[in-house]
Amino acid sequence: MDFDLRQVTCPQGQVSAGWHGPYPTSSPTAAPLIVARFTKSQCRPCPARAQCTSTADSARTVGFPSRELRDLQLRVRAEQQTPEWKARYAVRSGVEGTVNEFAHGHGMRRCRYRGQSKAHVQHVLTAIAINIERLSGLPPTEKAPPSRRPTAFQSYLDRCGISRPKSWRTLGT
Repeated sequence: MDFDLRQVTCPQGQVSAGWHGPYPTSSPTAAPLIVARFTKSQCRPCPARAQCTSTADSARTVGFPSRELRDLQLRVRAEQQTPEWKARYAVRSGVEGTVNEFAHGHGMRRCRYRGQSKAHVQHVLTAIAINIERLSGLPPTEKAPPSRRPTAFQSYLDRCGISRPKSWRTLGT
């Protein structure tokens, strides 16, 4: 793309016949695009046509952002190759994975209840369920957790010499 001459050169060496725009896109949040057009006489005899366009009769058009946005894109893409950026993004990718699991894996795109307070409760309970699910998938610890101290009632039974079964449910059997 040559912004000064307002022309685009394809990989086969053909130079665009026209440069138009910038045109607004269909999305209100997307940046306007500049459109470069190639003629039918340039595109039809081209040996790389199948790699460039799928239309059988018309010519190729190429849409791209303005020079300022293009320069910004190139600068940001170069920055994304640095180790510092990759280290920062590693944290973000973990968060994005969690949000993706929340939205797609547990159906949080649609709420089951009406009202903001009920929707909030649904989101909090679902987040708790996700955390429990993740914790249950952790590998077991190497040593057993310390045993709990006996309750006051269990201590009383021990002092009186009354044996206590492991489960109170087995007393009636």
